[in-house]
Amino acid sequence: MLYDWLKAGHVISLIAWMAGMLYLPRLFVYHASLPPGSEGQAATFKVMERRLLKAIMNPAMIATWAFGLTLAWMSGYYASPWLQAKFLLVLAMSGIHGWLARMVKDFAADRNTRGHRFYRVLNEVPTLLMIGIVILAIVKPGL
Repeated sequence: MLYDWLKAGHVISLIAWMAGMLYLPRLFVYHASLPPGSEGQAATFKVMERRLLKAIMNPAMIATWAFGLTLAWMSGYYASPWLQAKFLLVLAMSGIHGWLARMVKDFAADRNTRGHRFYRVLNEVPTLLMIGIVILAIVKPGL
C-alpha cells in the first residue's frame, strides 16, 4: 500500500515539474520578444519566471527525485537497465532545469542575449526527454 502512495506522489510531482519545464521556456519566448521600452511587461515576466521556478519547479523536482529514488530502492528495480536509462534521462532533465534556472537569473538581471527562436527550440527539449522517460517507465524494455 505504501508503494502505491509513493508512486502516486512521484507521478503528481512529475506532472507539476513537467508543467513548469514546459511553461518556463514559453515565458522566455514571450519575454525575449518584448520590444525595447517594455519595462513594465518585462517586470511582470520576471516575477512570473521567478515564482514558477521557486514555488513550483524546484519543489516538484526535489519531490520527484525523492519519490523516484525511494521507489527504485523499495522495488529493487535500481539494477534494471530500463531504470538506469531512465535515470540518465532524468539527470539530463535536471541539467536542463538547472540551465533554465540560470536563464531566470539572466532575465532578472537583464542579461539575456538570446532571441525568442532559441527559446522556441529549447521548449522542445523537455518534451523529448519526457517521452523517453515515460516510455522507459511504462514499457520497461529489457535494453
